[in-house]
Amino acid sequence: MVAVDAIAGHVDHDYLNNANLLNSCVGRNHLSGSNLLAFESVLSGRRILVTGHTGFTGSWACLWLKSLGADVAGFSLPPETTPSLYIEAGLSNDIAGTEGDIGDLAAVKRCFAQFQPEVVLHLAAQPLVRRSYREPVATFAANVMGTAHVLEAAREVASCRSVVCVTTDKVYKNNEWEWSYRENDPLGGKDPYSASKAAAEMVIDSYRLSYGSNPDHPLGIATARGGNIIGGGDWSEDRLIPDFVRAVVSDGSMTLRYPDATRPWQHVLALVQGYLMLLAGLERDRASFSRAWNLGPHDTRSFSVREVLEILSKHWQRPTLNYQDNPLPEAVALALDSSLARNALGWTTPWDTERVVQETASWYRAFYAREHSARELCLNQLDAWRAGLRGESA
Repeated sequence: MVAVDAIAGHVDHDYLNNANLLNSCVGRNHLSGSNLLAFESVLSGRRILVTGHTGFTGSWACLWLKSLGADVAGFSLPPETTPSLYIEAGLSNDIAGTEGDIGDLAAVKRCFAQFQPEVVLHLAAQPLVRRSYREPVATFAANVMGTAHVLEAAREVASCRSVVCVTTDKVYKNNEWEWSYRENDPLGGKDPYSASKAAAEMVIDSYRLSYGSNPDHPLGIATARGGNIIGGGDWSEDRLIPDFVRAVVSDGSMTLRYPDATRPWQHVLALVQGYLMLLAGLERDRASFSRAWNLGPHDTRSFSVREVLEILSKHWQRPTLNYQDNPLPEAVALALDSSLARNALGWTTPWDTERVVQETASWYRAFYAREHSARELCLNQLDAWRAGLRGESA
């Protein structure tokens, strides 16, 4: 793999300087051209296909993209949870969604042929570690072959110029060391989920090297390796925040595995912002941005599962906590070195970990108190996030 510094030296610096300034004003629902941030301007009006658009992250991404005036379509299975952010935020009325499985190559190709996307954000996946132990073959089918199907469809559609594939920080061979992983560290995976994502990275790299410089149809392909995403609107199984929410709402209890494990906690907006900046970067300079990017927290402090729950409890209420020895192996410590994304992409995030957890608790508290709709809560937090990027208090 090419060294980090060698890649950073070839980036479009005019674009990056504009991205780093982040000094545009931001509107409330649908932004005019003069109100867009630099990376948002690149995506405004683009035909953008989001796979996995009915999921937690996909819903936040679609809300952001729609606010820019992008022409957004989706390809995904129906929402898995009740409630789901996709339904609660009314996105089914906004997005030209196609129901389908990325394991079905013919269905993926039909969607691409019908929508003719210019750029693709590939989020569809089996994202749960514990489910991957129960359903390893399905996990590999979705995460490895599903990714190959998306890239193959993108390669065959002349309109498509770039794809951002979202993987995970768990693609690295985890040595449980105290320093952070860089993009050129070895990949690996002890569990089916991690291994499937590492394998997907190899598929992505092969498409990038084999087809990215095709003179007849050059295709920019980047991967985004992010950490644990939290934020309002996630009701997935076997995740810390949704488990906490279910315990509070039901006035019940929750069981903790590895309470002292540290994770790179990030708000979903931090990752979505990174994905959109990568899409914009590929539109400006395919060669420089077609590679893997770490998107880890800017907050250098480590927060354990136990500490995150303490912050949540302080800003909402405390459920009964039970502790259990984890029967399945999980990483105790994991951190990313995201200096490449900060220095070469211009990616920066306005909230520290405590603010991220506080905003997450506030979202759920207000949602269940029926103070605002899910859509209003998301747009309010998006406004606050943008204000933070401009250096304003919100």
